[in-house]
Amino acid sequence: MTRYEHLATILAQRIEQGLYRSGDRLPSVRALSQEHGVSISTVQQAYQCLEARQLIVPQPRSGYFVASRKAQLPVPAMSRPVQRPVEVTQWDQVQSLLDARRDEEIIALGGGAPDISQPGLKPLWREMNRVTQHQHPGALCYDELYGKVVLRQQIARLMLDSGVHAALDDIIITNGCHGALAAGLLAVCQPGDIVAVESPSFHGTMQMLRAFGFRALEIPTDPVQGISIEALELALEQWPVKGVILVANCNNPLGFIMPDHRKRALLTLAQRHDIAIFEDDVYGELAFEYPRPRTLKSWDVDGRVLLCSAFTKTIAPGLRVGWIIPGRYRDKVLHMKYVTTGTIVGVTQMAVAEFIRGGHYHRHLRRMRHLYQHNMEKYAGWVREYFPCGTCLTRPKGGFLLWVELPEKVDMVQISRGLEQYKILTAAGSMFSAAGKYRHCLRLNCALPLDARHQRALKLLGEAVHQALAA
Repeated sequence: MTRYEHLATILAQRIEQGLYRSGDRLPSVRALSQEHGVSISTVQQAYQCLEARQLIVPQPRSGYFVASRKAQLPVPAMSRPVQRPVEVTQWDQVQSLLDARRDEEIIALGGGAPDISQPGLKPLWREMNRVTQHQHPGALCYDELYGKVVLRQQIARLMLDSGVHAALDDIIITNGCHGALAAGLLAVCQPGDIVAVESPSFHGTMQMLRAFGFRALEIPTDPVQGISIEALELALEQWPVKGVILVANCNNPLGFIMPDHRKRALLTLAQRHDIAIFEDDVYGELAFEYPRPRTLKSWDVDGRVLLCSAFTKTIAPGLRVGWIIPGRYRDKVLHMKYVTTGTIVGVTQMAVAEFIRGGHYHRHLRRMRHLYQHNMEKYAGWVREYFPCGTCLTRPKGGFLLWVELPEKVDMVQISRGLEQYKILTAAGSMFSAAGKYRHCLRLNCALPLDARHQRALKLLGEAVHQALAA
């Protein structure tokens, strides 16, 4: 984290804590420079960062003032899903979202792809070209089942930042985080088993449960604190749950980072009931604050946490490079990987390993965190401007996804169909629920460009919501 980012974080925390209130004048640039022992340009950059996040506003010849908090939309309340095991549905909606990739003219407001247009990826292209141009034999041969050693070495180093100390043979390279979760679920569960999930939960995970014949048990989830441990405990006492799937850091789609004390409490609960934890940490590196949050795996003492992650959100989805640290289930996971996907492409593994080793990965991450935080504030501002009263909005701690809760009268499934004529595709909230709840909600991708085309798309979406309420 740079000095100006660190200073901006300190000032943002003071605003959130109420030390600086709405309308208050902030200290002068010179005063902050002296207080924190930094240059005037560092303070100016910090103020520009806070202005981009719409936390402060400049006034000519008067300085900077805390922005009005009246503009903030309320955060959605804790979810209230159907608390019984159900078979997952909603495949048609998910397929429509995936089919949008065929048409470059479609604006996929609800997609989950990161921004891959940034210059920080140029070293990765060079590494991929180098591997192929030098005809490295490891690029075309069958790889070892665990994955390239050079890549696992770099992942082991990265995992130290999350509190995980992993040996090389603890790490298995997979076909993205999707492949990691699939191998983990198949290693632990049998058809008919019950798996607890956050609610709402990533639609790809839901469809995985559907395909494998597992039943989903949705657990109430708070957009700030994460999954309700109390509700999960009641569910474990009532149903023979085999495991729980969590995105504890920079959750998809709610964006929260689960507090450490709740992570430890959840792990204690899992130990008491002897269930597995499938931890999806694919967004963990995109937390806005440094150091990045710890994983549940970092407190795992008996190997029950299967930590799954990938470079699909931090670098690029097309790499299809992920990994799993499966603990006590390693042998079963290795077998499931062999029978489902086999080995992973060598070229991308080798290129990513060198991209990390050369220091490019962390530089790229710093840029993307800042970019996504700025974009999220801008998209949140557009939601406030174009959407009706009664709209609620999450306040993510990382990643690039926003969850919007509209008045209950709104049916986003119907609205999505109406927007197809404008080549606008949204992700209705119902696809993030096994039982099809949250039809009045939607997920927004803030990794999309901040240009007039995407602003117009969001404005048209807002107008459609207003019309639905007036009908």
